Amino acid sequence: MKRIERIRAASTSYDVTITSDGFEGLAAVMEPWVGRQTALITDENVGRLYGASVMETLAAAGVPAVCITVPAGEATKSFGQLQDLMAAIVDARVNRDGVVVALGGGVVGDLAALAASLLRRGVDCVQIATSLIAQVDSAVGGKTAINIPQGKNLVGTFHQPAAVFCPTRCLFTLPPAERRSGMAEVVKYAMLHGEELLSEIEGGIDAIEGDDAEFLVTLVSRCVRIKGDIVERDVQESGERRWLNFGHTVGHAVESTAGYGVIRHGEAVAVGMVAACLLSAHRGLLPASTVERLRTILQRLGLPVVAPPLPRDEVVDALLQDKKTLSDGTRWVFLGGVGKPEVHKVNSTRIPEMVDFLAAEGVLEWETP
Repeated sequence: MKRIERIRAASTSYDVTITSDGFEGLAAVMEPWVGRQTALITDENVGRLYGASVMETLAAAGVPAVCITVPAGEATKSFGQLQDLMAAIVDARVNRDGVVVALGGGVVGDLAALAASLLRRGVDCVQIATSLIAQVDSAVGGKTAINIPQGKNLVGTFHQPAAVFCPTRCLFTLPPAERRSGMAEVVKYAMLHGEELLSEIEGGIDAIEGDDAEFLVTLVSRCVRIKGDIVERDVQESGERRWLNFGHTVGHAVESTAGYGVIRHGEAVAVGMVAACLLSAHRGLLPASTVERLRTILQRLGLPVVAPPLPRDEVVDALLQDKKTLSDGTRWVFLGGVGKPEVHKVNSTRIPEMVDFLAAEGVLEWETP
């Protein structure tokens, strides 16, 4: 089973190929770069599973490639790793008309795409997404980033991929916790888009937990189409693309404060979505029943709805440093109902009060001094 979603973003367009097979369709995706020098970027875990087969596929397709492996884990999204990676790509003789291919999940995709956006003032990047988070979210839309101590994804660019390839068969080799983490982003799209997708998730949790590759193709395709439609209307997040940050404001603060790798991105986003819905209900925008419905779905998927104990002041600082912060405050995504996202400006002076409210509601917990 295969589906192709076409993304038209500003001056460029590209295909997202979603397949229940392995890498058999990759040769067709790489056809524009036949004979062009290529750097295949992967991490130690994904490279061990798929590096050799992807290199063989590229060679058979006439795409000369050098494989560059980076350490696995969120800590790889750093200035030091970015510098080392760019030097390795230059040493691989990737020219202006060459291509950087990211093989892996969101970490590899973000790092490789940022390197591609900077080298020679921009070379093509192809995303081969092997995690659920990457397939439904991070590989599509052109956001690239690394982390710094002050916060997650604070250094980055917009650089649309030249193509995206999503083999859902790879999802069955993920540890169960990683697949569950990816489902947080799927739930995010359902909460933003509407009742139909949310009901499908509620009724399809067994298929999600099992090995129904065709169901996953459909699910990934739905999310890609939702994101693609938003990106096409707002490439650089000046308007409705901000909706896609639902759950990520508190989620990123939890993730960075806990320490990258301590809590998975999707797990932090799950907590962040509960927080956003609680704040929405507190403002009179959302019925309390929707908050409980979200909690139930996340718990059925094995996702947390409470953050681990964290230092309160560090959480507040992380929220104040959020990448969506402007001079007049931070943009938070609340909900007026399922499928009804709203962007609200929150003055920085309100952040401590909101954090304390979330702690009182049991979503955040503080470390004992």
